Amino acid sequence: MPKRSDPIDALVERVGELDAANRANLIARLARERRLLKTVVNTLREGVIVLEASGQMEYANPAALQMLGLREGDLGELTLWRAVPDLRRTMDLSWKGFLKDGANVSRELELSYPQKRIVRLYFVPIDEVLEETVQVSRFAVILSDITQERVKTLKEIENERVKSILELSAGVAHELGNPLNSLTIHLQLMQRQLRKLEDAVPADKFGRSLEACAKEVERLDGIIRHFLEAVRPTAPQLQDVDLIGPLEESIRFLGLELEGAGIRVDIELGRTLPLIQGDRDQIKQVFFNIVKNARQAMKAGGTIRIRAFSDDEYVYVQIGDSGEGMSEESLAKVFEPYFTTKRDGHGLGMMIVERIMRDHGGQIGIDSRPGVGTLVTLQFPQKHRRLRLLESR
Repeated sequence: MPKRSDPIDALVERVGELDAANRANLIARLARERRLLKTVVNTLREGVIVLEASGQMEYANPAALQMLGLREGDLGELTLWRAVPDLRRTMDLSWKGFLKDGANVSRELELSYPQKRIVRLYFVPIDEVLEETVQVSRFAVILSDITQERVKTLKEIENERVKSILELSAGVAHELGNPLNSLTIHLQLMQRQLRKLEDAVPADKFGRSLEACAKEVERLDGIIRHFLEAVRPTAPQLQDVDLIGPLEESIRFLGLELEGAGIRVDIELGRTLPLIQGDRDQIKQVFFNIVKNARQAMKAGGTIRIRAFSDDEYVYVQIGDSGEGMSEESLAKVFEPYFTTKRDGHGLGMMIVERIMRDHGGQIGIDSRPGVGTLVTLQFPQKHRRLRLLESR
């Protein structure tokens, strides 16, 4: 079935052929259509902003103005980056990154003015035909107040955690059974050997038994650690942290796995990175989880790009992969507990990352495009800003 064209579009294309009366009718009809569309958009509870590539706000409906504490007179005078400074800190950094225009871009921000609320923003590129080529010159920004949704979700998560503890405990008990049985058998063998010892010590047998015990204990420790991190988060033990240290340790820990898969790691670091106040082990867990996800998202021979730098207030670490990317549906659920797209995933990794970043006063942003890759931007407050935040509580 052929696509039906809009009658107004057809008239606009022939505007040069219209007489004065028909042009006047066309203008009146366009004005009515504009008033109708404006009325519809103005009645939406979600905020709608039309944004130029420079960040200048061309249009904003009343809901958007109310969420951001702006007046209609601010349009055309104020950029979105000035209206929401924390948004600029992550959007400008990844806007022209290796993910090209057309990526699924979303942000969740906690606004303190004009009132404290959590807002989710979606950026949608608007294609425009310029000189017979399609270019992205503007963006539609959709703002949703998710404060009540987040509060409700947190309560549901807590309730679900209590319910899940019993299910998780059963699974953990089952997983612990096999390694514990193996440990018991090898310990019994060692005891028997000890009873038979006279002068000679069968070092090779003891070495193999001890090695088996060590591997099983390591696996047991990993199971317990993931379980405890999910159901019993601990407050960060704050100290001065140079982010490069835990970042490099995480990459080295995964080095053999990355090398075996033929994955290259490109790292670009600022000359000097300011210190932050944080828990070194928890931050290392953040880097490990994200780099591990990046590795699992790629087939052999991919590239992980890491970039670290700072401004006056924050230190940023961007970790990107050239993997499968995520759909809009997956992107919206990425921080939900037990959500995973991997066959052997437990669905807790990104939930743990989000919680650790929140506990450190930081933010995490994810840009993803199916078939292109995913870029994760971590934003850590510098030491002086973190101390001010802690003192103001």
